[in-house]
Amino acid sequence: MQSETQSEHNVIIVGGGMVGLSMALMLARHNIHVQLLEAIKYPEFDGNEVVPYHSSFDARNTALSRRSVQIYQQLGLWNALQEHATPILQVHITEQGSFGKARLIADEERVESFGQVIENAWLGRVLLTEVRKQPLIELIDGVEVTSLTQDAELACVEAKRDDEVLTLSAKLLIAADGRDSFCRQALGVGVDVHDYDQVAIVTAVQTSKPHQQVGFERFSELGPLALLPLPGEYRRSVVWPVKKGTESEWLGEKNDQHFLDALQKTYGDRAGKFEKTGQRFCFPLSQVLAHKQAVGRVVIMGNAAHTIHPVAGQGFNLCLRDAFVLLRFITEQLENSNDIGEPEMLKAYEQARLQDQQRVIRFCDSVVRGFSNNNPILKLLRNTGLVAFDVIPGIKPLVANYAMGLKA
Repeated sequence: MQSETQSEHNVIIVGGGMVGLSMALMLARHNIHVQLLEAIKYPEFDGNEVVPYHSSFDARNTALSRRSVQIYQQLGLWNALQEHATPILQVHITEQGSFGKARLIADEERVESFGQVIENAWLGRVLLTEVRKQPLIELIDGVEVTSLTQDAELACVEAKRDDEVLTLSAKLLIAADGRDSFCRQALGVGVDVHDYDQVAIVTAVQTSKPHQQVGFERFSELGPLALLPLPGEYRRSVVWPVKKGTESEWLGEKNDQHFLDALQKTYGDRAGKFEKTGQRFCFPLSQVLAHKQAVGRVVIMGNAAHTIHPVAGQGFNLCLRDAFVLLRFITEQLENSNDIGEPEMLKAYEQARLQDQQRVIRFCDSVVRGFSNNNPILKLLRNTGLVAFDVIPGIKPLVANYAMGLKA
């Protein structure tokens, strides 16, 4: 079976993770018809239980920056998301066995919070529920994109679903199909890759002391431990990058107590006793940066454009800002009755995003490299830097605004 669809104001999005779903909802709010292609079959769900884990709706958590919260407020989604989110009112940064420490306190910075932590499975559920209700979004899941071509007028894809072959065309195609993007490869766009030789151990834990909406970043010999508050007074998310090849030491029920003991030793007694751990998952960590993000009528977005280390929780927030800026460029084209896939416009979007992207990428990479080195001189310098951050006037508001995505 073959179907063919094209329209002046039709956009194809390849990749139905959190970035693809969010972008589709943004476009639909501006009366743009979207065909959203996803390789994996979307899960079915009912009631109020968390959505079954799916490609990117998994065990990980996302710390939504204040800017990301504002974007979801403008989409009318924040009330539904807030039910499953926990605000971060303080951020504490320390290094195990060292004197340096830094704190950010929302009240002192005169903000409601630094962001909100939400489990990806809940974020995915809310986004997918809204997409399924949107008549301007055509969900096409369980399909494999096998071809991407374009000419002066249209971008075209072919996709297979069982015995069905779909041929779709649009003025604009958005490739949000992940770190190993087929679309990026089909366009011949190269990447720069840095393997951090780490995997992230991800889970949720229960502690004997309440989290009080405090997020912690604790640099240790095993790796940078992030401990963030979750809904429920005693639940916290754990993201712990450790050396690749050691993951078997931390996974599986038989290692539950070993994992909790390691957390306790690394983190100390600030959270009281680490009492329970959920199932643990691991994800390889690398930096993947596309050489181009706009090629003809195609925009590369999300992890297909830039996959970065989760150390500062900036990856998805950066992608959401990309999507919001692209939306602004597209709506300006519509207001002026211009082509929404005009290559020159897409190149202008790419240039408009480079400064924010490069700043975040450099920051995350430098933190990982700087705190992964046990050289005594470097250790002294970074701890002195943490102390300076905590006491020198003017630094905290600047850093806080960047972390909240308000200076992008």
